[in-house]
Amino acid sequence: MSAATEATAPAGREPAAHNPLTYQQQALLGVSRTFALTIPQLPEPLHTVIGNAYLLCRIADTVEDEPRLTAEQKERFLESFVEVVAGRAPPGDFATELHPLLSDATSEAERDLVAHTETVVTLTQGLRRRQRGALLRCVRIMAAGMAEFSTLGARGLSTMQALDRYCYHVAGVVGETITELLCEYSDEIAWRGRHLRERAADFGRGLQLVNVIKDLWEDRAQGVCWLPREAFPGVDLSTDGDWTGRDFEGGVLRLVDQARGHLERALEYTVLIPRRETGVRRFLLWTLGLAVLTLRRIHAAPDFRTGETVKISRRQVRFVVIATTVLVGWNRAVRWLFRIWMKPLYTSRSTGAGLAGVAKGAG
Repeated sequence: MSAATEATAPAGREPAAHNPLTYQQQALLGVSRTFALTIPQLPEPLHTVIGNAYLLCRIADTVEDEPRLTAEQKERFLESFVEVVAGRAPPGDFATELHPLLSDATSEAERDLVAHTETVVTLTQGLRRRQRGALLRCVRIMAAGMAEFSTLGARGLSTMQALDRYCYHVAGVVGETITELLCEYSDEIAWRGRHLRERAADFGRGLQLVNVIKDLWEDRAQGVCWLPREAFPGVDLSTDGDWTGRDFEGGVLRLVDQARGHLERALEYTVLIPRRETGVRRFLLWTLGLAVLTLRRIHAAPDFRTGETVKISRRQVRFVVIATTVLVGWNRAVRWLFRIWMKPLYTSRSTGAGLAGVAKGAG
């Protein structure tokens, strides 16, 4: 459906002939270039269920990020969305109420996604029971965390532990959900499930922490700060404070070091996936590689002032795709590649023990 046609359609009300899977594929292209690239690498039925999981999470994320909504409204819409995913509330009513409240700060693609909530949830309800259960758990935990932190972002978080808790609720749980879906898909992956679950949340936490650092200036412009005051001693983290100088840059580097540790665990997770599951491994390696190279750019320029400054180029994206695809089935080669990519991320505080652990990892 074209944007012009969609603009005249009642929010949340879809033509009966609209195909949910077709819409899902189109929506992924609009709301995430990264996952539009990586999710199609997955074999069916993982391609469908993980794509659907991402769109559900993105609807919740749209509620969290909308500046026009009050904390009370965000909590109410997030609770309502959990009921929608559980099949206990009509998705059309949710979309019809939320859509008109979204401002221009929410992208057109995200507003379109909210308007198509019913289409997205129709696909959710057609999944297998275990898959639906995993997605509902994810949305429930995510929504609860977003509601909890909805009033805390404007002045920075208090501690690294608080930031870690936030990253778990909005992304770590996604790592857990993907793990459950992988185990449901493959008995061979399920056999390694205990070791995967030990590392799953770290994968999501690492990706989210990279985004928190990369987007800190854009968040500040929206009156939001997710940085932990504990990591920035002597710095006023209010959104009109002075975010310059060595103390601020030192805090950025502390977060980079924390993110690196999570991404090392994500690499351990990835090499646990059976080598013959090349689609799953590409999905994970491409996502991980893009995050590592973004973190390298931040590490090299902790005084950056816009997310565009540290955004990796299309050439770098192609390099990640080609390099990891060529090496996808060789754990030793994959570890070697990521050791090279991560080497610049070590600061004077690092011991190098983390990557030594990766080099001895499973697989």
